Amino acid sequence: MLRTRYWLVAACAAAMLAGCAQFKYYMQAAQGQYSLWSDARPIDDWLGDPTTDPQLKARLEKALLIRKFAVKELGLPDNASYKNYAALSRPFVLWNVVATPELSLRPIQWCFPIAGCVSYRGYYSKEDAQAYAEELRHEGNDVQVGGVPAYSTLGWFSDPLLSTFINYSDAELARMVFHELAHQVVYVPGDSQFNEGFATAVEEAGVARWLELYGTDPMREAYTRYNVRRQDFLELLVRHRTMLADLYASKTSTRHKRAEKARIFAHLKSDYLKLKESWGGYAGYDRWFAEPLTNAHLSAVATYHDYLPAFRALLKQERTFVRFYVAVQKIATLDVAQRRQQLDHLGQPPMLNAEGGKDGLPPVEGMH
Repeated sequence: MLRTRYWLVAACAAAMLAGCAQFKYYMQAAQGQYSLWSDARPIDDWLGDPTTDPQLKARLEKALLIRKFAVKELGLPDNASYKNYAALSRPFVLWNVVATPELSLRPIQWCFPIAGCVSYRGYYSKEDAQAYAEELRHEGNDVQVGGVPAYSTLGWFSDPLLSTFINYSDAELARMVFHELAHQVVYVPGDSQFNEGFATAVEEAGVARWLELYGTDPMREAYTRYNVRRQDFLELLVRHRTMLADLYASKTSTRHKRAEKARIFAHLKSDYLKLKESWGGYAGYDRWFAEPLTNAHLSAVATYHDYLPAFRALLKQERTFVRFYVAVQKIATLDVAQRRQQLDHLGQPPMLNAEGGKDGLPPVEGMH
């Protein structure tokens, strides 16, 4: 409770320093986090409650097994995170707003205490997120509002399991837990590409090991199909993002750029329908197209993937997760130019010149 009160006081102080315009935003963030933390109950309480749905009990038991695996096999933090559970009355824990200028893929950034500067702004209310998105659109920006099933408080709080992702498949539940716990191991404020590339490498290797030890052949086959579809979709987005980047860098007129932008997005949607047909009609990514496509949808597609080859190579080089974390922590101490140089040396050159932000992909299989 003391820690929560401190966080609330810190949020209020930051809001006052930032000015009145930010006060409402900081307060909704503080209240949303406090509500999430206070609504969570220990998993043992849920398991011991005779009114708890048997299916939920099974998922919570699986989550405990995954949590123990994360510590024993992956060397992730053995703290109170993901040992509580909160049932939310909404489909996502929060909604992120991402925005770019009309003819640019460079996302607008917002700077916060602890997290540093990031290319998204989170709201615990979808209505509040949409209202802020409208303000940004009115200013002439491209905007996307996306639901987020989970996030990490970087060890400041005991992150709970949530109803927004507890019913994911075993592999997806494990992926989520491994990814968010990895952020508690290494996090560089303001460097989303570094943070997400590292966490994605941990989740990827962790799920592979989890499936090796606990998976069945059908589970492994399903996860392989998921990975193929996800890679196909990512490549589709990368291809069209590159087209837009080249267009915006050209010396053509604004009128021409607007026309070509519309053509590229129409082409993206058409190519997706062909890709979906090749998947046998699988519709897991349809929600990504639920609102008109904009630069904001593609601005940060590479954030989770640009430096993934480098972190994969480093993990292979170090052989164990603990040694890998130590090596990553050393790189994290470098300035941004040195970090980029070392990562470029370790892996392939980034497939995109992304500028950070949240993953442009929707929750996989309808999940994050």
